[in-house]
Amino acid sequence: MKSWLRYGLAVVVGLVVGVGSAAYAVRSGAFGSGQQIGPWRTGTDYGTAEASARTRAIVALSGLLALPAREARYYTAVADDAGAPLDGNCSYTVSGGELPGRWWSLTLYDGEGYLVANDANRFSVASAALAPAERKGWTIKVSPTRTDGHWLPSGGAERFQLTLRTYRPADEGRSSPPRDALPRIAKGDCA
Repeated sequence: MKSWLRYGLAVVVGLVVGVGSAAYAVRSGAFGSGQQIGPWRTGTDYGTAEASARTRAIVALSGLLALPAREARYYTAVADDAGAPLDGNCSYTVSGGELPGRWWSLTLYDGEGYLVANDANRFSVASAALAPAERKGWTIKVSPTRTDGHWLPSGGAERFQLTLRTYRPADEGRSSPPRDALPRIAKGDCA
């Protein structure tokens, strides 16, 4: 094999491997300076001037409108408390209490990061939907079929993710809360 052909082949293989691994790193959705807290993952540099190029690419790809850290913190779960992927054919109980922010919302997205179409046109549950007495200990059911109480329809999506946004965090977004401050995600029955 001629040397120019070997060099050309090495360059092509290097480009394919490099671009492929970069695309995988961005598409995996793990923020550059991420932190795992139970089933929740958060990035500590998005919404800041210090955000890495990788974090900026992930934010651009996922369509996340990253507000400054002092305004909002974002937590994403793609698995339940046991580590199993979130499955749209199963039911889940998401339960929590007071969150480290003035207001929060829990939104369900499909595996590609889009809202899941559902007959109820319900895509999110916010703290404002809870009665004041309920905010210290709340439960949201996630399932493909309607349930009583606060409910997010999974629409039967093969895989989904939950995004928890806390607005106006108490410490202006400088640190992540401990595990017991974030909601639990318990798997129930599957269809």
